Amino acid sequence: MPYDRTVKPTGTFEETVEAVRRALADQGFGILTEIDVQATLKAKLDHDMEPYLILGACNPPLARQALDTDRSVGLLLPCNVVIRADGDQVIVQAIDPATMVTLTGVDAMAPVADEAARRLEAALVAVAEGGT
Repeated sequence: MPYDRTVKPTGTFEETVEAVRRALADQGFGILTEIDVQATLKAKLDHDMEPYLILGACNPPLARQALDTDRSVGLLLPCNVVIRADGDQVIVQAIDPATMVTLTGVDAMAPVADEAARRLEAALVAVAEGGT
């Protein structure tokens, strides 16, 4: 089962990061965490790699609904969005919230996952169509 939603927008890595931030905000997501994997691996391991950023996106009303349904779902929050370089292309990937339902086995989580998926998909479409 695929666990991601992926788009390949035009533009530079930096432009795409800003476009993703705007698109997520437009869908009610804030960024709780930000991990610059490239910088971290360079600093900790002296390892060089392509630009790779993980944004931990959270829509508070949806997070509350999910947590009210199953407190353990916090293990799967926030919704991670990855922006990474792949040669001359930039790839944006978001977790498919249906994963929450599949992994937890809690059917009552489906409406929350569906709404989160709708919002993440709208953000990805905006990034892909708008370029940067």
